[in-house]
Amino acid sequence: MPQYMTVGHLLRQLQDLDPTLPIRLAVNPDWPFTHYLAAEVVVRDGKAFIADDGQEGYLPPSVGDALTWS
Repeated sequence: MPQYMTVGHLLRQLQDLDPTLPIRLAVNPDWPFTHYLAAEVVVRDGKAFIADDGQEGYLPPSVGDALTWS
């Protein structure tokens, strides 16, 4: 996995998933919560930005394990 993900990297990872599958963002291993993603993508200065749209709840421990945050 590249340190700096591109749109192409993200699309390749998502292309085989169910398009109705909700997406959450895992932000910080020291404060393991899940966050909603905002629906809008903003492109500025040669980068695509997706905003955090609020906290959902605790990150499942199995996700932290898969991210090697444990």
